[in-house]
Amino acid sequence: MALRAAATTIPVAGRGLRALFSTFSSNFPFNPPQAQVEKPPPAEPSTNLFVSGLSKRTTSEGLRDAFAKHGEVVNARVVTDRVSGYSKGFGFVRYATLEDSAAGIKGMDGQFLDGWVIFAEYARPRPPPPSMQDNSTAGGYGNYSAPMYGRNNM
Repeated sequence: MALRAAATTIPVAGRGLRALFSTFSSNFPFNPPQAQVEKPPPAEPSTNLFVSGLSKRTTSEGLRDAFAKHGEVVNARVVTDRVSGYSKGFGFVRYATLEDSAAGIKGMDGQFLDGWVIFAEYARPRPPPPSMQDNSTAGGYGNYSAPMYGRNNM
């Protein structure tokens, strides 16, 4: 009852209580910043393709068969979960030549495989592992600069 009384006493100029608290109101002075996500530069052309959007039912053989229509596939591998054995939703296809890999991207990017839309692009090289020489930023057991807890420190 108190809320209804408060809502009727606030002058909202006939637009309602929702317009008073709405961030999309025309007289709202703050415009929230638009998300500006920088896309990474396109990967260098290579014979190795990264394929995402795979179904959990997709096997390495099925991936090989689908991409073999566009060129000579050297290797096809679906990355699977260790415990369940199901696909993690991505995999890699390696072609014999750059021309075959370009044809594979052109032919399979945005197509259906096992009922799911897949995306194919050139694979990016894996970043190098962090250096073990700088222990100040390392976490876990290798961080010797962290305070030690236990009986020996008392």
